[in-house]
Amino acid sequence: MVTNNLGKPWFWAGLLLATGWLLLINAVHAAEYRLESGDIIRVTVFQNPDLTTETRVSESGGVSFPLIGTVAVGGLSLPDAEQKIAGRLKEGGYVLQPQVSILPVESRGNQVAVVGQVNRPRRYPLETTHSRLSDLLAAAGGPAVTAADTVVLVGRRDGQPVRREIDIGTLFRQGSDQDPLLEGGDTLYVDRAPMFYIYGEVQKPGAFRLERGMNPMQALATGGGLTHKGTERGLLLRRKDAAGKLQETEASLDERLRADGVVYVQESMF
Repeated sequence: MVTNNLGKPWFWAGLLLATGWLLLINAVHAAEYRLESGDIIRVTVFQNPDLTTETRVSESGGVSFPLIGTVAVGGLSLPDAEQKIAGRLKEGGYVLQPQVSILPVESRGNQVAVVGQVNRPRRYPLETTHSRLSDLLAAAGGPAVTAADTVVLVGRRDGQPVRREIDIGTLFRQGSDQDPLLEGGDTLYVDRAPMFYIYGEVQKPGAFRLERGMNPMQALATGGGLTHKGTERGLLLRRKDAAGKLQETEASLDERLRADGVVYVQESMF
């Protein structure tokens, strides 16, 4: 049985309260958002439909608007940009009491690129000025199974280039101390996880993800263990030195493997 609550005062009071909260949230977002070059906006003037304009913020931060020409809005919040255009219309005598509204159509300048080994790599808009690295990483679906344990943040702060490498595990364990705020134009890059290779007398020879602190014994387990012909004695470790020259040594079972290292399991002589 469906009950009609439309005539009850508490229903309308609740609806008005919810609507008020939504308007307040939208107003906060509008006040926080700063126009950047590349943004596309739609500008309307109340009771002046002929002035409705869809325009792009230029590289210098200006927009072209009928009657008043170019207006510098780059870096302004939406309310400030509305007031600036309204002021120019009033000063020029074009509209006596202009009421200007700006609607962002496409936010290009205030975006962050998330690329590399994530599940949904693309550009994402910054919805507030308090968006952190973890927010955008989550929006991108998180690291892929092939991802490394770090994410690289590249951008500019105070006009200077910045590059910061952040451990993903530490990011979520320690919270905001390791979770930087992002700005428009930043790029997040998640590299592919380092790999190691194992072949010879193992059940599953091939390439595998190199976990932190991994040793040849753990690599042997990852490769499915020995075949009936294999032996743990005399494991060979092949890797490049600092000069890029291939070196082959007998592996200690507890030494750490390096990225792109190769473990070779020899055949038992007995």
